[in-house]
Amino acid sequence: MNVQWYPGHMTKARRAMQEDMKLVDLLIELVDARAPLSSRNPDIDQLGKQKARLILLNKADLADAKGNERWTAWFQAQGFHVLQVNAREGTGLKAINSAVASACQEKLERDRRRGIQNRPVRAMVAGIPNVGKSTFINSFAGRAAAKTGNKPGVTRGNQWIRLNKSLELLDTPGILWPKFEDQTAGLRLALLGSVKDDILNTSELAAELVKALKKDYPQAIPARYGFEQPNDPYQTLEEVARVRKCMQKGGVYDTEKAAAMLLDDFRSGKLGRITLEMPGEKEGAE
Repeated sequence: MNVQWYPGHMTKARRAMQEDMKLVDLLIELVDARAPLSSRNPDIDQLGKQKARLILLNKADLADAKGNERWTAWFQAQGFHVLQVNAREGTGLKAINSAVASACQEKLERDRRRGIQNRPVRAMVAGIPNVGKSTFINSFAGRAAAKTGNKPGVTRGNQWIRLNKSLELLDTPGILWPKFEDQTAGLRLALLGSVKDDILNTSELAAELVKALKKDYPQAIPARYGFEQPNDPYQTLEEVARVRKCMQKGGVYDTEKAAAMLLDDFRSGKLGRITLEMPGEKEGAE
């Protein structure tokens, strides 16, 4: 399926981010642990190339544990500091301060040599829509410091949040690239909910999920719905509709409703811990 989405405010957000990058010492980038490369904006590395970097593998509780370890090692090999977190539950956030200090060690030592004391590290928080930036900031700050929502594009403007004497965060709107050059990345983002569902064909998207699960997690659907998965993905949707009693008038299976249910079950972790991509599967991820 072809996935294209680029709201106009994102062009403005990228320009603003480029300007704001001059103000910060550290770039904290949130990615979805279930698809860490697909959920990265390709412009991020260029925008933050002179800054200390910290990658947060968010929603790590929903991702395959072995996948989390492989991605942690892969990003570390690229020179990033990495943490596995669950921003919604606050898991892993206690390690943030030490990770920031480690990532910004050169900056802190430079300040000490210059006699500058107690100047907080200024960090930009960035990531694509719906990856959990605002939830992370609120959990880390311990208060509702940034607006949150479960759909892309809730954050519209930048805001500074002072967490403590040693760290300030700059929240930024999520940004996506204008075109998904790699349609597989676009598909994975759609599966994660980073692209608005109302512009997509739900049944087609769910069928793609079914194919991915049969290949990499063949027990996910049988364990959840209690039937052996057919080879045809649309037959699988019919079986989900049958098991979950999704019916239209006249006794016809409502596969659209079943598809939406399947996607919700995947996104909420009810199908188990699933990672959609692993290092080495995409060009450049060796």
